[in-house]
Amino acid sequence: MDLGPIEGPLLLFGGPYSNLQATQAMRRETERIGIPPSRVICTGDIVAYCAEPDAVVREIRDWGVTVVMGNCEESLATDSPDCGCGFEDGTACSLLSDSWYRFSTQNTGDGHRNWMGELPRSVRFNLADHTFLVVHGAPSSINRFIFESTPAAEKTRELKRADTDVVIGGHCGIPFGQRVGEKFWLNSGAIGMPANDGSRDGWYLLLNPIDGGIRAGWQRLRYDWHRAQLAMRQAGLANGYADTLGTGLWPSMDVLPDDERSRQGKALDPMPLMLPAGKGPGIDSGDLRNGT
Repeated sequence: MDLGPIEGPLLLFGGPYSNLQATQAMRRETERIGIPPSRVICTGDIVAYCAEPDAVVREIRDWGVTVVMGNCEESLATDSPDCGCGFEDGTACSLLSDSWYRFSTQNTGDGHRNWMGELPRSVRFNLADHTFLVVHGAPSSINRFIFESTPAAEKTRELKRADTDVVIGGHCGIPFGQRVGEKFWLNSGAIGMPANDGSRDGWYLLLNPIDGGIRAGWQRLRYDWHRAQLAMRQAGLANGYADTLGTGLWPSMDVLPDDERSRQGKALDPMPLMLPAGKGPGIDSGDLRNGT
């Protein structure tokens, strides 16, 4: 899908993860800051860990935002036997996914699954003087994990494949942004699960054109996690992910590189990243990890 030139601020979020309270909070937040559905993009995985998959899909569709297909949408649309998250067999992540994916398949209507199968696998747009490609995992693979610590050479190959100035992804669940040569890699973060930083908040990304350039800023999303957690337990999803909504810590770090593992429980304080007017290197306003 190509949205063409976009005027004004743009908001991106990922991973509603069947968390109705977080999804509704995200919708209210866009209304509060005055961003219409036409300038909101979800990076996928609408349905996953939490207890209200059908209600979350209904909310997203009623909202009318642009959605990129995630691996969970792909799996549900094709009646796949697993979520397609890319977890290695036998890992804690793989074992934990069995229960929530089975629950999701049983509680997502056929009409919603058909809609998921028609979602675009990528979305392009132009903002200010930059071209963007939004994907779920990476341009090469819907379920590829790209983290802040993923080597720059790998990101460079993906950016070249994408033929764009900026790639925005989701999937990994942790927000970040960095310059890669003269291009950029951004991750919106997820709203339906914490970012393993010890807080209960989700994250979203705002792109705001300023003086010909673009300010990429990450914001916390606070919501009624108590209700989301209660819904999970009442649905029989009393697992590690239900605990995560309250602790802010992931039940498994199998997918994380060593650098991201070492940051578990350390509060994120993302500082904005400035994408300059014209082409050329951007300016980091600070370190994404600690705001220094």
